[in-house]
Amino acid sequence: MNRSTSLNCILLVTAVLFAQDIRAQDYNRWGLPEGALVRLGKGDVREVAWSPDGSLLAAGGTVGIWLYDAGTGAEVSLLTGHSRRVNSLVFSPDGTTLASAGHDGTARLWDVATGQEKSTLAGHTRAVESVAFSPDGTTLASASIDSTVRLWDLAAGQEKLTLTGHTDDVTSVVFAPDGSTLASGSYDHTVRLWDVATGQEKSTLTGHTSWVLSVAFSPDGTTLTSGSLDETVRLWDVATGLEENILTRHSRPVWALAFSPDGTMLASGSSDNTVRLWDVATGEEKSILTGHTRGVNSLAFSPDGTTLASGSADNTVRLWDLATGEKKSSIMGTGHPSYVFSVVFSPDGTTLASAGRNETVRLWDVATWQEKSRLSGPLGVNSVVFSPDGTTLASASDDWTVRLWDASTGREKGALIGHTGSVRSVAFSPDGTTLASGSRGNTVRLWDWNTRQEKHALTGHRSEVLSVAFSPDGMTLASASGDETVRVWDVATGQEKHTLTEHTSDVYSVAFSPDGTTLASASSDSTVRLWDPSTGLEKSTLKGHTSRVLSVAFSPDGTTLASGSRDNAVRLWDPSTGREKSVLTGHLTWVSSVAFSPDGTTLASGSYDQTILLWDVSPYVAPQPLGADFDGDGAVGFPDFLQFAAQFGFSQGETGYDARFDLDADGTVGFSDFVIFARSFGQGS
Repeated sequence: MNRSTSLNCILLVTAVLFAQDIRAQDYNRWGLPEGALVRLGKGDVREVAWSPDGSLLAAGGTVGIWLYDAGTGAEVSLLTGHSRRVNSLVFSPDGTTLASAGHDGTARLWDVATGQEKSTLAGHTRAVESVAFSPDGTTLASASIDSTVRLWDLAAGQEKLTLTGHTDDVTSVVFAPDGSTLASGSYDHTVRLWDVATGQEKSTLTGHTSWVLSVAFSPDGTTLTSGSLDETVRLWDVATGLEENILTRHSRPVWALAFSPDGTMLASGSSDNTVRLWDVATGEEKSILTGHTRGVNSLAFSPDGTTLASGSADNTVRLWDLATGEKKSSIMGTGHPSYVFSVVFSPDGTTLASAGRNETVRLWDVATWQEKSRLSGPLGVNSVVFSPDGTTLASASDDWTVRLWDASTGREKGALIGHTGSVRSVAFSPDGTTLASGSRGNTVRLWDWNTRQEKHALTGHRSEVLSVAFSPDGMTLASASGDETVRVWDVATGQEKHTLTEHTSDVYSVAFSPDGTTLASASSDSTVRLWDPSTGLEKSTLKGHTSRVLSVAFSPDGTTLASGSRDNAVRLWDPSTGREKSVLTGHLTWVSSVAFSPDGTTLASGSYDQTILLWDVSPYVAPQPLGADFDGDGAVGFPDFLQFAAQFGFSQGETGYDARFDLDADGTVGFSDFVIFARSFGQGS
């Protein structure tokens, strides 16, 4: 092979790779918590709002508030500050300020031009569900599940009035166009109208038979609409408080309502995944907008009335052309549309697999952090794991099966059938010959996955099996269960060796240390326990989490244990002393899965906030051998790059092929090897 051609190729590949990496560094590196490297996914969409001039679209959810260029759909900025999900958004009438309602109990004001937080309005004692600006922009109303509505003087940054009367969570507030009246909807099945000047209740609108989830005024202020868990949309005469019409086509709760700017059309969004458009004058349904795959949480008309934005729990904001009823475009849509249940790195570290509720499996390129492929199969995947050679991916599914996938093509290779309930966990033996799976049928099954034959059914647990893990030598299997026990099994015979009974609640996860001398377990009792798997005796109890611990994983060098919890945190522990090394905070809800990269420097955490965070944990692990340190100087630098470039393009069998440079061991020194090399570049320097 011509060396100059090889060097030119590698330089071209370098340019392409770096260009991809620059693109990848845009929004998934915005607003990261301390210690995090990358965020995969944008979270869910709880609320959408148009800026008054129509140039911006805001979308709020579990990550924060995304601002988009409404014309191009490009990300403009990410506003972070709420410690829990964002429930509601509204622009001020002049468009300079954005208000947000947070599940953290605060309302916040943001400078739209700079993306900086202007102030935090604290006073509610529980989550804030909705915010609304008065027409003159001087007052903000906030509704909370503490059963109150509060009015804030924005110039002074102080609370003006607290409106009390609702007897349950208040879910939605909106000002009448003249600013004199405020409407609120509540779980107490009522809509209430308030005098803004005095804070006194003017009237109570009754008729809904369940929670009121959304309210909206018509542009002329004469009509109020409300959507409810009772699956109806109701129209009310504001002057008399009388019900004018009931719209009943939705088959699930109605979460979102919006009037068109001219007041002739009403849009409603529902858990039935549809948006329906209604003629306000007649109450007739004009059209149904379909395409969302989960419930529609929020609706907003563009200021010119030509476009409708709909936000959904499927992680997308869709823009609809109201003249044709066709979808114009989608934004968001990156990441899982529901909770991330499981994350795992491939053995060579080039791929991250993730799985979630109402979703199959996604594969991510570690070099660029872009989604590589999506495996089409059953929804509801609880666990994923790579085979030791990295060629096969196994997934545990709610449809009672374990599915096997070709990791390179994403094609299904087969299924293991035999469980009598949802399969919650899977694990390959270290030699790759056996697959273990645990299920809601209270059993662990051992499979020869090449022949698809069951080898053993391990019985003894009295509740669902939530996690399984092989010891490093493959001779022992550990299983965690909702029966509050960890069981240790002899893989060869299928016999139980020990039952570990110190946990006082469900055990969610188990993991062996790399040397096999320690077994870690995570439990709903908020503890992580370390065990001697040979004797079944407890070594220590790690306390620090304030809620259920859902996942544990050892670093490859065994010096660090990571745990993820319903307290939204990842904790790093020294397993030899039981002391906490660090707390990684940034997820806005439960951390369900943790996994170390093969080199131990990166930790992936998957969360119910529908995102994956990648953390730099290199300060907490021992240095691993640098596979791309070809010159042996202890660092991966430019001299190694030159050696690699000289080998680029060689294949096994060719004269001059050197297996050291074939980093993925596929027989060719090619692009995938360069991806691995590029991620190592600079290490040890």
